[in-house]
Amino acid sequence: MIEITGVDAFDDNYIWMVKNPASSRAIAVDPGDEAPVLAWLRQHDCNLSAILITHHHYDHVGGIAELREAYPEVEVYGPANESIRGVTHPLKEGDRPQIAGLDAGFQVLEVPGHTLGHIAYFGEGALFCGDTLFAAGCGRVFSGTFEQLSDSLQRIAALPGDTRLYCAHEYTLANLGFAEWVEPENPDLARRIRREREKRESGVPTVPSLLTEELLTNPFLRTGEQSVVEAVEKATGHLLSTPREVFTALRKWKDSEYD
Repeated sequence: MIEITGVDAFDDNYIWMVKNPASSRAIAVDPGDEAPVLAWLRQHDCNLSAILITHHHYDHVGGIAELREAYPEVEVYGPANESIRGVTHPLKEGDRPQIAGLDAGFQVLEVPGHTLGHIAYFGEGALFCGDTLFAAGCGRVFSGTFEQLSDSLQRIAALPGDTRLYCAHEYTLANLGFAEWVEPENPDLARRIRREREKRESGVPTVPSLLTEELLTNPFLRTGEQSVVEAVEKATGHLLSTPREVFTALRKWKDSEYD
């Protein structure tokens, strides 16, 4: 069993701290800033044993050097297909890193699209998905391709429905606003919007989310649903024949008219 705590960073990032309750060791996922990680470790009287990185963007890797200076023995895991200074254990599809002090196992999933080498960590009923999938949304396409990101999201969609999704940003309300553009008559979406607004008004994070809920309300996981297909075809003015085509048009629609 593990404990997972979100630590706020920058304006809307989450750094995930993962701890074995029986140990004084912890790991940090995507520490873009060292300061909140160091403060959390002091507060909880923990040592940092490992860092997990999903992709190379600065708001996910910016704290590595300082954390390694504070904890010289820390192991840094990250994607083998991206150049990230400080990574000591490059990972690829199917790897199962053995992390000291953490009585849990994670499997590496390659989920390119947001970046070409993006990976995720799956285990203990949780998925640390970086910027591939957000609550009610997904990441932009930078160094990867729309087709890759579409395939990566469908791969995540096939995981067990009770998987808890730990993305790296608090973008949920904005994402739900776009989802409402796409499916204004979706009753599951309407309920989620009310609930997530209440959380944010109370200062409560909307992350993690459950995969079952994403499948009902996240348009980027619903590119095979007729309601989503029709909405995207109406917005683009042409017919779309595959979920990949729907996804690409949907992501470009959000990029150009909503974000």
